[in-house]
Amino acid sequence: MMLKYYLVLCCAVFALAEEKYTDKYDKIDLDEILENKRLLQAYVNCILDKGKCTPEGKELKDHLEDALQTGCEKCTEAQKKGATKVIEHLIKNELPTWHELTARFDPEGKYKKIYEERARANGIQIPE
Repeated sequence: MMLKYYLVLCCAVFALAEEKYTDKYDKIDLDEILENKRLLQAYVNCILDKGKCTPEGKELKDHLEDALQTGCEKCTEAQKKGATKVIEHLIKNELPTWHELTARFDPEGKYKKIYEERARANGIQIPE
């Protein structure tokens, strides 16, 4: 009987360890969004509760805080690359938007510092 409980517990731990965000939107064209200020602003408005959300915007909004806080540990590889691309684009080209998002999701600046250090390491200049 004890073995049965142990096996159930092991299966539950394994399932939780393998939990990932859905890959349903991994093929979204991030360049198209980042190059289109109107489209980018629509996503930002969704995330900040200032506008309507598309299904992929809602998915992003639902997991953004967790992804920031965990270093994207539940992200697929495509999501990790996409997150880096978006963060670096915001820091380089949309700094006020970056500050608005980090003020909302990282008021203590704990994660902002990590992501900005990574951006600097990739050659992005961040105005002080």
